[in-house]
Amino acid sequence: MMKRFIGPRVEKTRDMVLPVTVEEPTVRSLQWQKITWVNIERPTKDETDYLARHYPFHELDLDDVLSKIQLPKIDEYDDYMFMVFHFPVFNPHARVTTPSQVSIFVGEDYLITLHQGDLKPLVSLFRTCQASEKACQEYLGRTTGYLLYIILDRLVNYCFPILNKIGDNIDAVESRIFDELARGTVRDVGILRRDIISFRRIIRPQTEAVELLEKKDWSVHLKEDPDVYFGDIADHLRKLRYTLDDYKEVVEGLSDTNNTMTSFRINEVIRVLTIFSTIVLPLTLIASLIGMNVWPFVPLESPGSLFAIVAAMGAVIFGMLIFFRSRRWI
Repeated sequence: MMKRFIGPRVEKTRDMVLPVTVEEPTVRSLQWQKITWVNIERPTKDETDYLARHYPFHELDLDDVLSKIQLPKIDEYDDYMFMVFHFPVFNPHARVTTPSQVSIFVGEDYLITLHQGDLKPLVSLFRTCQASEKACQEYLGRTTGYLLYIILDRLVNYCFPILNKIGDNIDAVESRIFDELARGTVRDVGILRRDIISFRRIIRPQTEAVELLEKKDWSVHLKEDPDVYFGDIADHLRKLRYTLDDYKEVVEGLSDTNNTMTSFRINEVIRVLTIFSTIVLPLTLIASLIGMNVWPFVPLESPGSLFAIVAAMGAVIFGMLIFFRSRRWI
C-alpha cells in the first residue's frame, strides 16, 4: 500500500494557489497545484530514511542514491520510476571534468531530485521556482514528465559551455605547438586528452539512458510524448558525443604533431651542435700539433706565426662550411 506523503502546505487565495516551501533538515519541497517537487542536496542516510517513511520506494533504490559508483540507469515500477544520471562538472584545480550524480524519483504527482549541490542549473531552477509564481506555473503546471524534461534539458545544455571551453583549449594548444618558443605543450596535450576521455566516459552511458527514455512509451508515469521531449535531449547528447569523438581525434593528431615537432627541434639542435663539433675538431688537431713545440713547428715561434695559424684555421673553417653547404647539411 502506498504511503501518503505529508508534504508541503499550500496557501489558497481566491484567484490562485501560491507555492509554499516546507523544509526538513536538508529536504526542500515545492508544490504547485497537484505537482510536488522535492529537492535534496548532499543526501545522507537521514534523507533516504525520510523518503522511505513517506514514499513506497524500494530499499535498493535508496541505497543507489548514496552510491558513488552507480551507473546511469532507468528502473520502472508500478507506482514510480527511478533514474540515475551523471553530468559533467569541471574541476579547475585538477583541470579535468568529473561526474556529478543526480538521482530522480518520478511519480504521478511528485518528482524528487537528489544531488550534491554542484549542478548549477538544477540548483538555479529550484530557486527560481521558489521565488517566482510564474516559473512554478510554467514548469510545475503540467505534469511530472514535463518537469523532468525541463530539468534534464537544463543539465544537458549546461554541458555545452564546458565542451566549448575544451574546444578553446584545443585551439590554444594547437597554436602553441608551432611556436618555436613553446614549452610544456606535452603536459597541456596530456591534460586535454584526460579531460576529453573523462567527459566521454560521462556522456556515453548517459546517451544510452536518455535514448531509452526517447524510444520507450512512458506515458503511464510521465504523461508526455517521449519522442518529442526526450528525443530533443537525446539529440543534444548525441551531438555532445560526436563532438567529443572529434575532439579526441584532434587531440591525438595534436599529440602526434607535437611529438614530430619536438623531434624536429631536437634534430635541429643536434645538427647545429654536430656541425660545431666537427668544425672545432680539426682546429683542435692543428692547435695540438703546433703546441707540441717540436720539429717542424719550432720555427713557428716567430711573432708572425700566430697570424699564419689563425689564417690556416680560418681557411679550414671556410672550407668545411662550403662542403657542408654543398651537401645541404646547413
